[in-house]
Amino acid sequence: MKGLILSGGTGTRLRPITHTQAKQLVPVANKPVLFYGIEAIRDAGINDIGIIVGHTKDEIIEAVGDGSRWGIKITYIEQESPLGIAHAVQIAEDFINKSPFVVYLGDNLIKHGIKDFVDEFTTNSPNSQILLAEVPNPQQFGVAELSEGRVVNLEEKPKKPKSNLALVGVYMFDESIFEAIRHIKPSWRDELEITDAIQYLIDNGYHVLSHTINGWWKDTGKIEDMLEANRIILDTLKNDFQGEIDKDSHVDFKVVLEKGASIINSIVRGPAIIGAGARIKNSYIGPFTSIAENVIIENAEIEHSIILDNSSISNIKTRIADSLIGKNVEVSKSVKKPEVYRLMLGDSSEIGLI
Repeated sequence: MKGLILSGGTGTRLRPITHTQAKQLVPVANKPVLFYGIEAIRDAGINDIGIIVGHTKDEIIEAVGDGSRWGIKITYIEQESPLGIAHAVQIAEDFINKSPFVVYLGDNLIKHGIKDFVDEFTTNSPNSQILLAEVPNPQQFGVAELSEGRVVNLEEKPKKPKSNLALVGVYMFDESIFEAIRHIKPSWRDELEITDAIQYLIDNGYHVLSHTINGWWKDTGKIEDMLEANRIILDTLKNDFQGEIDKDSHVDFKVVLEKGASIINSIVRGPAIIGAGARIKNSYIGPFTSIAENVIIENAEIEHSIILDNSSISNIKTRIADSLIGKNVEVSKSVKKPEVYRLMLGDSSEIGLI
């Protein structure tokens, strides 16, 4: 069995971060989202994984490498433009080479992984199996209609959904999916939709089953979902102090302090993670905050946020919350006169002032 991870999207909903960084490499609890997917597939017993890459391929390849750190083999498959999930599957046909396989969207996070999902597919041997989750707002997702456990219909973002079962973004297939993709046409988005391909299988008598997950899952395509995923992952941490905490500081609850990090005259209330080489001075770090490597925070308060590598935040009187701050960003109080806001913001930036 093989794995196929889709990591070629543009990440428009996470701009401006994704103007300069692949959305699948934005970290949750200081680990790139993509790595959680790789680990989920590996933990399901699959050690031969293809990764679909697009315009951020060099960055993905540099971060992931050949897969040896996870004890697996990685093959990169380039998609020239984002033409849909089914198109990404189609161009991987030579890599799949008639093997059953799992497709995993690279910005997904699934609490309990996919081992049970893969095992069920192996036991029952359907042509396809889709992963579902109960959601309160099925109008915003692809929705599955079931009959005695079999999938009988899929509908994309229906106005009147026939169930509350949303497609999670993880799929199992045998080689019949390639026949299905050859018979579908691009949608109004000019993409080959995987839901259309699965519907072809259903309509032509192929065996399509479903598996409903009990734990949480997140599509981390939006900042709100990134922050919630960060919160959930951080809450699973245990205290691990490898850096330095001076006598005037107080660290409370679940906190990971990586090597070379220092906390000086500050309060850190977990769950939180402080990356290697980070420096926290005269500051407050509140719950559900991830501070990446070599970040400097002085005379500031931050909570429920993600701060990426090599950024600095200093001398800010008002607490920062619910924020995603990219790499090499400087946030500081201006000492120039007159006292006004001075901003240099890239395309698609968002800032709230009080």
